[in-house]
Amino acid sequence: MDRRALLGIGDPGGRRPNGALEAEILSALQAAHGDLTAGEVRARLTGGFAYTTVVTTLSRLHGKGLLRRSRRGRAYAYAPLDDEPGLAARRLHQLLADEPDREAVLSRFVTTMSPDDEQLLRRLLGPELPDDD
Repeated sequence: MDRRALLGIGDPGGRRPNGALEAEILSALQAAHGDLTAGEVRARLTGGFAYTTVVTTLSRLHGKGLLRRSRRGRAYAYAPLDDEPGLAARRLHQLLADEPDREAVLSRFVTTMSPDDEQLLRRLLGPELPDDD
């Protein structure tokens, strides 16, 4: 087996990394500023994906609660439920919900922040609460 594949770096077969197609589809829908059918989404993607691949990915994104869909003729038209910052926040929330040691995750997250991001987070959290001791 290829060393890069063992380490999870790239794919020697030329496949995209997990989630790359979902991300590209979400970006295409965000840029559209309106509902798109699978065919319309496919036309905006690079890589010449099969129509069925796009339909399957859109259905999965809808199932994850990231897209809304409505009937347009015999097809569905899709649109994101949230903007990009909202989608990122939702992913972070889902990751935390699945983690038994949330304190460790949040602690690691905060300690790896840039000073500017740390100040922004402090401002967003509001004034400090008095210590209990």
